[in-house]
Amino acid sequence: MMINLLLKGLLNGVGVGVVAYLSLCVALIVGQNRLIFKPSPTIDMTPADLAMSYEDVWLSVMTPQGKVEQVHGWWINPNRYPEKVLLYLHGIGGNISHNLGAVQTFYDRGYSVFIVDYRGYGRSQGQFPTESEIYRDSQAAWDHLTEERQIKPQNIFIYGHSLGGAVAIDLGVRKPYAAGIIVENTFTSMMDMVDYSGFIYQLFPAKLLVHQRFDSLAKLSLLQVPLLLIHGTSDRKVPHIMSETLFQAAKVPKKILLVEDAGHMNVSAIAPEKYVGTLQEFEQLVNQNQRQLALETVYK
Repeated sequence: MMINLLLKGLLNGVGVGVVAYLSLCVALIVGQNRLIFKPSPTIDMTPADLAMSYEDVWLSVMTPQGKVEQVHGWWINPNRYPEKVLLYLHGIGGNISHNLGAVQTFYDRGYSVFIVDYRGYGRSQGQFPTESEIYRDSQAAWDHLTEERQIKPQNIFIYGHSLGGAVAIDLGVRKPYAAGIIVENTFTSMMDMVDYSGFIYQLFPAKLLVHQRFDSLAKLSLLQVPLLLIHGTSDRKVPHIMSETLFQAAKVPKKILLVEDAGHMNVSAIAPEKYVGTLQEFEQLVNQNQRQLALETVYK
């Protein structure tokens, strides 16, 4: 009698555990984007606070449900007729106001910068975004530059920091006439980041549950424009080996900059001269690539 009661209790406990485990799996699927994205609605500063001229830009983006939502950005433009434009795609946290220090590095190099907040970030409308929605937001930003401002694709560099690097690579694959891609402290894929994050996620069948994939490594075979990878070797959020893996996989004109002692957010601050020098070298690489493509077109 006692054994039967113990077995019954054990089975009930196992059943409760299985239900709880399956519930956690469902929660990881349904709420996955809330685990990834960390938006802030508060704009802490504007480009004017750093003496950069700018204007507010609003883009209309349609959701899969047919609803139109507004994406907010800043057009930071030191030149009336810009020859170098940077489309800046930020990472998972904060909003565009938290990226102005990095933007200023490019502004001071003569770039006109267009930085946008994904839906759910800053002043942009919408709730927590998804991978596909962020891709649509980046497409809307590109369309604004090429269609509304009539900027030639070959004058546009696509920049992404961290998760924004995955967005930049995705957009770059779809824009083969862009000048080049610059990605900083980015990762190979979300699945690789799950594996890197540690034991707790290994308790779940992550390969079945992860649907926000951001799989840059798989997309690199399709990339046709020059690529610059930048990473701090002391980055504790995203290991620099991931940038090295992306560099090895890329089959386009490419450069990589690894900065000793730099973390996830301070590469340019740790090595400003090396950072700017590498940007100059990459610009030269892009110019050489465009001249080569022009010659190939002439002699076809």
